[in-house]
Amino acid sequence: MEHFPARYSLAESALAVARLEAGFERDGYGFWAVELRSTGKLAGFVGLSPVPEDLPFAPGVEAGWRLAREHWGQGIAREAAAATLEFGFETLGLHEIVAYTAPGNTRSRRLMERLGMRHDTGADFDHPRLPAGHPLERHVLYRLTSGRP
Repeated sequence: MEHFPARYSLAESALAVARLEAGFERDGYGFWAVELRSTGKLAGFVGLSPVPEDLPFAPGVEAGWRLAREHWGQGIAREAAAATLEFGFETLGLHEIVAYTAPGNTRSRRLMERLGMRHDTGADFDHPRLPAGHPLERHVLYRLTSGRP
């Protein structure tokens, strides 16, 4: 949550999980739990989600990930995100998948680039859910297309 406005409380976390589960029911996809093969321990989540309607590039589908810090730099996010993109393009038949983050989130930006996503500099935006002047207000947008019409 380093590049988010605040950490979730336990109650907020429970609401977020309920929203994620409802998304699977509504959309047929969402953010999947990522577990370590060796131990089954939860490492975080990776998946797809509809772009919120209040974002300037909606409608669309975003790829996203959050892993516990202890699991950074091990290739887990890349492996799971690549499988997520494949699912989005091959199973769901999506034409485009986007990802976005604060400009300073260099780890996520590098992952987006390793996945083949390209920074759409003309589509960078101020996040509408953050107050004007907030340090995380500005966001960068990355896009990846399937190569199909």
